[in-house]
Amino acid sequence: MIPTQKEPVIAPSVLVSYHIRTMTMDMNDNQIMSVAQLTELVKLGNCVKFKGCKKKETYEWIGRTLGRFRYGSESKKNKGIIKKYIVLMTGYSDEQIDKLIKRKKDTGRVFLLERTQYKFPTYYEAKDVVLLADTSAACNHPNGKAMKAMMKGMHDIYKDDRFEKLRNISVSHFYNLRKTGIFKSRILNYTKTKPVKINIGERRKPCPYGKPGFLRVDSVHQGDLDKEKGVYHINLVDEITQWEIVGCVEGISERFLAPLLEDLLQLFPFIILGFHTDNGKEYINQVVAVLLNKLNIRQTKSRSRRTNDNALVESKNGAVVRKHLGYAHIPKKHAKEINSFYRMYLNPYLNFHRYCAFPTEYVDSRGKIKKSYETYMTPCQKLLSIENVEQCLKPDISKEFLLQEQMKTPHVDAAEKLQKAKLKLFNRI
Repeated sequence: MIPTQKEPVIAPSVLVSYHIRTMTMDMNDNQIMSVAQLTELVKLGNCVKFKGCKKKETYEWIGRTLGRFRYGSESKKNKGIIKKYIVLMTGYSDEQIDKLIKRKKDTGRVFLLERTQYKFPTYYEAKDVVLLADTSAACNHPNGKAMKAMMKGMHDIYKDDRFEKLRNISVSHFYNLRKTGIFKSRILNYTKTKPVKINIGERRKPCPYGKPGFLRVDSVHQGDLDKEKGVYHINLVDEITQWEIVGCVEGISERFLAPLLEDLLQLFPFIILGFHTDNGKEYINQVVAVLLNKLNIRQTKSRSRRTNDNALVESKNGAVVRKHLGYAHIPKKHAKEINSFYRMYLNPYLNFHRYCAFPTEYVDSRGKIKKSYETYMTPCQKLLSIENVEQCLKPDISKEFLLQEQMKTPHVDAAEKLQKAKLKLFNRI
């Protein structure tokens, strides 16, 4: 309720105490009878804020106020004061008040307009939609023309009066009724999501305990072009030594992938004990499982919400494969050339000449394990530094053989040969 007084003019000092509050107006301002009183109230517009209760009541109050102060016969100055007073009391904008003043001038009153949108009559009742939904569900949801013919036959041939309205339904309106809530509620079936269980591979993080032979495996796609798939790179990295073997294949189906995997596993100098991948179907299938069982290799796969389970090979995808082959599309026909390049140049360089960072773990004051990457060695050097490494090597591989392979070519010479071979490869591609 707005503050009022018995005097003809509202004293500003009476209203100052209301400058923080927002008051609800009950439209009772009958004691304000002159424009002079409105002038004093409008001056305090920045201190007092009112708001109406309901839109209909506010419109009626605006009409009464315009009539009580004889807005149409007042001077331009007084009209402005009356308008500012209405804006202050209602919170409406100047444009809204102008429209309501015009409505008062044209019709003699300010009223709330009602919607005049035309509403089409409903021909098909709820029971007809229910019958339509039940019939559609019973027939396993045929198309609109088939449904129309069936409902016409139900009425004309089998004399079923329930289909009297539906026998003449149009195909387009049948699809309109299928979108209604009644129709959907009749045909809606709730089926709980059934988890897909694949008994291939154990869902766990490998624990190599400092021994080589536990591989992290992933595939890298070389992009699409005009709906044509590019080559796929298969990246295998040992967790302890970071010994890395990369291969290239035309596709990741079993026909291409199984022979390549068997070939790449033979290139490691140590015995393979573990084979860890993500949950992609190119590795989690019967063909790969049979191959690994034949080689007596334990297959594991990444756990849900454990992004670090395969982080090592993911980092190698970017630092090695993408760095040397890039991101551009390479057609599948070049898979054999790339595979030969990997075997002759890239794989020897990665394992005998490329230095990798190896972490040193320590426990801080809070008991949390921290890693510090201060040690840099080639994968071959890391492999030879392992105690009793002879027990991990394959029967035809010795420490002397690995040292000879490392000393055969200096690091810089191997890197230069790699760059020249890569340039020739790109020129052919």
